[in-house]
Amino acid sequence: MEVRKVELAPGEPYELRLTGRGARGYVWTWRVTGDADAVSVSEGPPSPTAATEPPLPGATVERVYVVRGRAAGSARIRFAQVRPPYPDEAPYDEFVLDVDVDADVDADVDADVDSGGGPPSEG
Repeated sequence: MEVRKVELAPGEPYELRLTGRGARGYVWTWRVTGDADAVSVSEGPPSPTAATEPPLPGATVERVYVVRGRAAGSARIRFAQVRPPYPDEAPYDEFVLDVDVDADVDADVDADVDSGGGPPSEG
């Protein structure tokens, strides 16, 4: 099981790509623990090839998930690849994403934007 750690500012997205086995009946599920209000998770757009061509039987399928920082805090997101018809079966694969959302990062970014930064004007 792979574990990855990312730091986000509130509102900042992180795109996670996981190899799926959708053609074999597996789906990725997720559960957020810790400061669950610190992040949101949603399915992202399908990859361009997945949108144009259906997968071959038994082929792997890349899935995209967008994790977005919402409020300061730390959350752990555990993704599990399971087959819904078999809820008692152990996951085929698991992935853990530890997310730290730091409100100070957002404040620094806003300060830079609001300060009128950019090239000096010629007078």
